[in-house]
Amino acid sequence: MKVKTLAIAVSTAMSSPVALAEVTPADLPSMIVSADFRPNDAHDTPISLTTIDQDTIESRGAQHIEDVLNLAPNVNVSSGASRGQYFQIRGIGERSEFQAPLNPSVGMYIDGIDFSRSGGAATLFDIESVEILRGPQGTRYGANGMAGTINLKSTEPTNDLAMKFESTLATYNTHAEGIAVGGPLIDNTLLGRFSVHSYKSDGYMDNDFLGRDNTQNRDETTARGHLKWLATDDLTIDLNVLHLNIDNGYDAFTLDNSRNTFSDQPGKDAQNTNAFALKADYRANDKVQLQSSLSYSKSNLEYSYDDDWSYKSQFPVDVTCVDSDDSNDAFTCPYSGFDQYKRKRENTALEFRALSNENGRVFADTTDWTVGLYISEQRQNLDRTYYSNAINSDAVTGFVTKNAYKTLNTAVYGQLDTALTEDLKLISGLRAEYWDADYKDSAGLKDDPNDWMFGGKLGLEYHLNEDHMAFTTLSRGYKAGGINVEPRISDDLRSFDTESLWNLEAGLKSFWLDGDLITSITAFYTRRSDAQIKSSIRVPKTSGSGTDFVDYFVNADRVRNIGLEAELNWSINEKYRVIASLGLLDAKLEDYENPRLLEGGTKLSGRRIAHAPAYQFNLGGEYYFAPGWTFKADMEGKDEFYYSNSHNAKSHSYVLYNASVEYKKDQWKVTLWGRNLFDKDYYTRGFYFGIDPSKSYAEETYTQYGDPRVVGLTLSYDY
Repeated sequence: MKVKTLAIAVSTAMSSPVALAEVTPADLPSMIVSADFRPNDAHDTPISLTTIDQDTIESRGAQHIEDVLNLAPNVNVSSGASRGQYFQIRGIGERSEFQAPLNPSVGMYIDGIDFSRSGGAATLFDIESVEILRGPQGTRYGANGMAGTINLKSTEPTNDLAMKFESTLATYNTHAEGIAVGGPLIDNTLLGRFSVHSYKSDGYMDNDFLGRDNTQNRDETTARGHLKWLATDDLTIDLNVLHLNIDNGYDAFTLDNSRNTFSDQPGKDAQNTNAFALKADYRANDKVQLQSSLSYSKSNLEYSYDDDWSYKSQFPVDVTCVDSDDSNDAFTCPYSGFDQYKRKRENTALEFRALSNENGRVFADTTDWTVGLYISEQRQNLDRTYYSNAINSDAVTGFVTKNAYKTLNTAVYGQLDTALTEDLKLISGLRAEYWDADYKDSAGLKDDPNDWMFGGKLGLEYHLNEDHMAFTTLSRGYKAGGINVEPRISDDLRSFDTESLWNLEAGLKSFWLDGDLITSITAFYTRRSDAQIKSSIRVPKTSGSGTDFVDYFVNADRVRNIGLEAELNWSINEKYRVIASLGLLDAKLEDYENPRLLEGGTKLSGRRIAHAPAYQFNLGGEYYFAPGWTFKADMEGKDEFYYSNSHNAKSHSYVLYNASVEYKKDQWKVTLWGRNLFDKDYYTRGFYFGIDPSKSYAEETYTQYGDPRVVGLTLSYDY
């Protein structure tokens, strides 16, 4: 591993309201989360969720959500880019997006702004908390929450002047600088917080052909702003703004599965976003609370890569490639290609909600109620450019395709929280959503699918006593269908249907040992109907050399997911603390015929689905060994998992070790941190196909590495 320059970090952040802190009986922080319509203590929320606080983010030197996701049981991430862009919860979620529009199974929100299709936006400077909600969130989030949701909340402005400065130097020429400033702007009625952060790194790949070590670089700038107007005692208005400028390289795959590439045209993974969310909270009277939100984001994205992973003269050319007219010879000839996807996305969402206050309960003052209306319009325009040429020809062949995709979602929803007794509550929610889409492309393909979709939940929450809360929930989630846009597939594969699922779970959240030990455990059973499964077919490349794999979605009749999630937080004494989590998952394709069987593919019915490891765990501890000094260490592990539902290539299991030493005095803090301390090789994405001409394009497994050992030093000042 090369040791590169180290750096500094500056960020000015603007935050959004919803992440306040309380204290449990053990004097351990317990996040207030927005998992339901009313903010609640995480431990009193009847759902399987993980909260990750700012201290955890900073102790790991985490810049992006992919750096902390392994702390959450049964949550996985798929890369295939410079960052992990796509998330899977309980084995459900997409793994990539190329030409076809994507309808996500896992929602991701930053201060209430929808980034479900753009996971690279999840940078972490001045983020106060990350909430990961597992299981369908059909009432609250609808089509974006079939598998669960991930919420990022930036730090809240307060009535006190607050400043934060952070500077980081790390291996691989990594440096980051950030600054955040917040406080009252006008007589304690207008509060604000603003932040800016820059992160740069050479990345963890070397390009031996170009003689560069930064073709997989990271160059990420994040600016946040939050204005909170306390207009009256009853009316609060919040404005969150976000600017992202991500200009990362993409050069991750090699023919020999190493960290040394030979591509002559490295790609990019770039995003430029401007977004805002305007929220109002009005206590109309002691019976009704009115809330509204308007959010908008506009993004320009580029995803591109060297299609052959090599340089033009890397392979000797057999005479048959030059002289033969036999078309079969072309499939073994080297070629050179480049693939580029440029997207423009606009998302607009409007939501109105009414909630009962203390004197607005119905049914003999037993039931809190919520009703709401949600409207969302999303537009995406894609320009794809592909060009290539065979080694035996200087003529460049290629194509440019364009498509436009627009969706309009309109939903109404309601929820009743009914106190059946002092300790037993019934939660019933329902959401009806109408989805209307419009697709057209330069090849003349048009489609305008639409559908009614329904979701919700029926649950019981029972407080056995002040220390133990049990819950059980039956919920329904859904996700819209879509269209396979690749012109080379047959008409009978052109569209796929809406997916739905039923999820039954039961859990127990507890305080033990006078509150020093906090635990939660949830078991679940999920049945998916018309599950959207990505498959592929093999076709000749347009260059005439090699083969191409065309992705498309089909519906599997039945997929079954069973599992368990457990978390523990134990303050043993004043010096020692233990934190642990475990996720177990059995997610299987029960009834699915692999379309590639006719090509000699594998039978997949009864097999685990892709990106669904059978277990995940995290075990860590904190040792406060002297005044101001803290040592933290943890191990995170994951079972092997299949890369795709089209073949049997899979990763291996792994365990990573992380640690940090922190010294804090007054407002200053110095943290020496390290991730993957033993430099373990592990993989975040994999493919199985033929791309190496020296092996006659024989199908093999190709993988993208996760981050190697990274060690850094962070200096921060928090006033």
